[in-house]
Amino acid sequence: MTPFTALTGTAAPLLEKGKPMSNVDTDMIIPKQFLKTTTRTGLATGLFHELKTKADGSPDPGFVLNRPEYAKASILIAGENFGCGSSREHAPWALLDQGITCVIAPSFADIFHNNCYKNGILPVRLPVDVCEKLAKAAGGANHVFTVDLATQTVTTPDGEVHRFEIDPGRKSNLMAGLDEIGASLTAAPEIDTFEAQRRLATPWLEPAR
Repeated sequence: MTPFTALTGTAAPLLEKGKPMSNVDTDMIIPKQFLKTTTRTGLATGLFHELKTKADGSPDPGFVLNRPEYAKASILIAGENFGCGSSREHAPWALLDQGITCVIAPSFADIFHNNCYKNGILPVRLPVDVCEKLAKAAGGANHVFTVDLATQTVTTPDGEVHRFEIDPGRKSNLMAGLDEIGASLTAAPEIDTFEAQRRLATPWLEPAR
């Protein structure tokens, strides 16, 4: 994975009735008709398809990611329970393919939350009122935020700083660009030593040759 250390980029507010959209499920993030691929590229086409597309199939100019100022957003601000629904890993793949590497929300569905870490996306949990404030700031003339994983802070365009919490192990893995398998492989010498000792201590467990 690409290491995540600090990100300065455009933040796009995903809104519903003027507030961060809650209960955005994985089918909304990437509808089922786009799940035929097993690769991680090309999925941006289906990202938020039902939200960004009109009934006639044309782009909805009112959808945030269709607006020129947010077209290259790398940060998404949403409401509670983001990523609920099915466990499809295509959801974080689609966000990554769009260029979004950080999602800020008050809460995340557990499986989506875990899948983010496995794919190099930083899910930032902040209180509801803070997310509403950030969404309002992102809707202003300046949309550039800074998310610093080392200091665990989100800084708004006007310099307001909000601190977030993260599991130390997950923080370390993200900063090193390691998923769970990659993190395990950093202990390869110790694993090899253990396996060698185990073969000597319990030779009867070895497969017949």
